[in-house]
Amino acid sequence: MDRGPDSDAQRWVLGWRRLVLDAGLLVYPLIVLAQTAGQPVAVVVLLAFCACYIGAAVAAYAFRSRLFWILTGVLTALFAVVLPIARANAFYLLAVVVSLAVPRLPRWGVVLVPIAAAATVVVPWAVWHTDPGWAQAAALVFTVLVVVAFAEALRANRALVQARAEVQRLAADAERSRISRDLHDLLGHSLTAITVKSNLARRLAAKGDGRAVEEIGEVEQLSRQALADVRAAVSGYREVTLAGELARGRELLRAAGISAELPTAADGPHQELFGWVVREGLTNVVRHSRATSCAVIVSGDSVEIRDDGVGSASDPGNGLSGLRDRVAAAGGRMDAGPVRPRGWRLRVTVGEA
Repeated sequence: MDRGPDSDAQRWVLGWRRLVLDAGLLVYPLIVLAQTAGQPVAVVVLLAFCACYIGAAVAAYAFRSRLFWILTGVLTALFAVVLPIARANAFYLLAVVVSLAVPRLPRWGVVLVPIAAAATVVVPWAVWHTDPGWAQAAALVFTVLVVVAFAEALRANRALVQARAEVQRLAADAERSRISRDLHDLLGHSLTAITVKSNLARRLAAKGDGRAVEEIGEVEQLSRQALADVRAAVSGYREVTLAGELARGRELLRAAGISAELPTAADGPHQELFGWVVREGLTNVVRHSRATSCAVIVSGDSVEIRDDGVGSASDPGNGLSGLRDRVAAAGGRMDAGPVRPRGWRLRVTVGEA
């Protein structure tokens, strides 16, 4: 089963590449072991060194810092024990110790590299009067550089795994918020229209007016449209235009008995955003305002909805909060509040008003 790119990155962080690098460092104690095979003390110490190194690598895998540093200290002591026996070749073991320690120390830990390299060169010449350990020093520096570079790559990949997980979490939260907001905006409008038209049809039927059948037919159409809107919101595709919302709003206000002043033309660069504003604004007028008239004023960079109701939409609720989020995401500004002497105004501007 494919576990996705995050699993691939996690396998890179804790996978075979790290095992190969850790196993590769065992070459150094094996080199020393081959050169001191006739000396039992050196053999025992080197076998113990290999065992402690494996333990330190496992502790590093498990993020057991205290055990790691204890074993690293033991490795340093074993290097000191074998140093008089193997002499210059013992510094291959120092390469292993420094390679383990430096990537896990603070930034200042890098000073250990030139100190260890200098000791590798100077000690054989000064103490045993042999040739300086140039080969061992080169091996130490090169090995530490490779291990440090690999450790940085591990940290970067671990950070990438964490960042991807955070991005996925944020994307899921954003999608849940989008669906919640869209369902509220879409269903709030549709169900309000259904309620208003059903009430109108009931009154017409009570009077024996034949238009009741026409209104019921429109209720059925609205119900079907509401179902389509829900599917569109869940799938992420929802087509909202200012012209369409003005047409629906005109019919909604008519059914609610509210006198409407709505523009017939709807041009401009913010068709979708202004469509959402008109949808939410007119839905609130019908549901909350108890208005007798409502006007929509549209310009290239603003839309305003004004009614003469009681202004009962002063509680922003989910609808206006979601609308405010849409407007902010588009770089606009939303103002909503009562107007004197009576009524309520919702105004959205984008850019320079």
